[in-house]
Amino acid sequence: MPFVQFLAQAAIAAAPEAAVQQGVTSYATAFFAAQQPATVVDMLNRIPGFTLDNGASVRGFEGAAGNVLIDGQRPSSKSDSLQDVLFRIPASKVERIDIIRGGAPGIDMQGKTVMANVIQKKDNSVRGVFAIADNHIDDGRDLGQMRIEGSGALGDVKWEASGRAARGLDDGAGAGRGALITVGEPTVLNGYDAEGDGLFYSLTAAAEAPVLGGSLRLNGRLLTDDFKFEEKTRIFSSPIADQQYVYLQEQDDTEFGARYSRKLGADWDVELVALRTGRDRLVTENFDAPDVANRLLVDRDTVETIGRAVVKYRFDPKLSFEVGGERAVNTLDSETTLRRNGAIVRLPAGSVEVEEDRKELFAKAAWRPFETITVDAGLRYEFSTISSEGDVVLEKSLRYLKPRLAVSWSPLEMTQFRLRLEREVDQLNFNDFVAAGGLNQAGGVTAGNPDLNPGQAWVGEFALEQRFWTSGSVALSYRHAELSDVVDRGPVRGPGGSVFDRPENIGDGTKDILALDLTLPLDRLGAKGALLKGNLTRRWSEVTDPTTMETRSQSALRGLDWNATFTWDMPQYDITWGVDAFGGFRETTYRYNLVYTRKLNTYVKPFIEYKPQPDLNIRLELPNATRRNLHETYAFYGGLRTAGAEATSVDDKRTNQTPGGTFLRIRKTFG
Repeated sequence: MPFVQFLAQAAIAAAPEAAVQQGVTSYATAFFAAQQPATVVDMLNRIPGFTLDNGASVRGFEGAAGNVLIDGQRPSSKSDSLQDVLFRIPASKVERIDIIRGGAPGIDMQGKTVMANVIQKKDNSVRGVFAIADNHIDDGRDLGQMRIEGSGALGDVKWEASGRAARGLDDGAGAGRGALITVGEPTVLNGYDAEGDGLFYSLTAAAEAPVLGGSLRLNGRLLTDDFKFEEKTRIFSSPIADQQYVYLQEQDDTEFGARYSRKLGADWDVELVALRTGRDRLVTENFDAPDVANRLLVDRDTVETIGRAVVKYRFDPKLSFEVGGERAVNTLDSETTLRRNGAIVRLPAGSVEVEEDRKELFAKAAWRPFETITVDAGLRYEFSTISSEGDVVLEKSLRYLKPRLAVSWSPLEMTQFRLRLEREVDQLNFNDFVAAGGLNQAGGVTAGNPDLNPGQAWVGEFALEQRFWTSGSVALSYRHAELSDVVDRGPVRGPGGSVFDRPENIGDGTKDILALDLTLPLDRLGAKGALLKGNLTRRWSEVTDPTTMETRSQSALRGLDWNATFTWDMPQYDITWGVDAFGGFRETTYRYNLVYTRKLNTYVKPFIEYKPQPDLNIRLELPNATRRNLHETYAFYGGLRTAGAEATSVDDKRTNQTPGGTFLRIRKTFG
């Protein structure tokens, strides 16, 4: 096998610092010593071949998982992002991190091909973090942040708590120029200036204690997120005209959850999860121009209640099973009001109440028939009822069978092939059910559509990962999907006769993704302690446009994505420095009467961290150091787009003065 021999030669090097078993690589704290990490996130960012996945923002618990477990269990919170949960675990609390590639008996891979399992120390020490930061913006704004966290134990009761307050920045809002180019008319130029920022508060707490022979964990979270965006535009027409747009958001989130787990003998485990999340969101948009005064109000309340039960059985070290069920009830109460110069405009699905009662049964198995092969299989059956009242009255039922099979083969210790076959079913987005705003956008207000079906896909994926040297890795993956019931955009006529854009099922299609991930230590190239880590993703898709009936890509598909991080650890100086780069991208959205294209240039952020003592960290960043540009174009067609038609006008916006500045953070750890 010449190809396998080639891989073997590529892997020849000193034994890695990580302990390797088939399918599982363990990274002890010694692996991260030169970096002097402060949190689990810092540690995960250095692991070869691993990229943190926060999970999907979908309803239900089963399909929302990220790719990190904590002591073999996924966090029971949904509104609290996985990254935020991991930020609260100090590196001093970690015993090791296991990376599972392809699957392993006893590990629920949550549909992922690579999973991290953070193993914490079994002590009850009190640990804490206090951090303050300031993001100084070029225009003079100072956006402060503060975080305080703690964890420990009182007898048998483990506890953790955190509080956070921060002012955030919309780094895509800035100054620029634009032009309205209309066929047969003079070009009209304009200039604009925009800024957006917000205020964020959150409180999080959890407690875990032994109960009835098992472990009961309770968690809660409160969050307030207020945001304001303002844009002023001067149009150099005859006469000169000024317009102003203001967007205000008030949002309050709550979450309360419980998880009970218990061993039933040596080989059986049971886990019960209950969770309730709520969100109250009020959005106000005001657009004013000569002879125009438009007002949009969106009042939206959502509640999700989840119950889940799982039973796990480990037949032997090479074979494990898992069966369970989940029920999620989601409700949405939304009221959207649009006024144009004081007159109310009736919107399709402007006032609706929607309820989804979704149930899912599942069975999973992980089997290692040979030391070099792991099989991870699952079968899920989903059935749901969706009902709507108000502007749209309907009730319908949906049922889907979702099989999954993943096989990994490791012919060599440092080489792994992975194959996945799965039927994926998207979860419907409640935001698509109701009318939405956008008074400052040329596309304007969009209608809602509660009668959507979720998109479905049969997916095949192949991946090859080769690890090398002490901490190097390169992985290449290709995924092909046969799509059905694709959710995209289409026209609808409103109650008053006006035509609006809205989400629609547009039929079948295909989607392909080619991805390359690289972790390259530079020690052997003369830069001891330096590391380059990045990924490159190329996407293609084909669907049929419902307006022109021509083949095109899916709306808002990013054809090319890339990012890279260079870090250089210099423990002799207690310094780590580097650069983060997030590649620019281009995406196009197709509506019945226009085509919107958004192009964003590369975002660059140099940083340096100084650790004068092990429990003190000072970090300096230069966010958006290159002041990346944003280029937006709206191509209008004066009605329904037709095959081969040329745009009748183009609105061109170029934001060339996006905000930059200086970010400084001081972090002190205790325990």
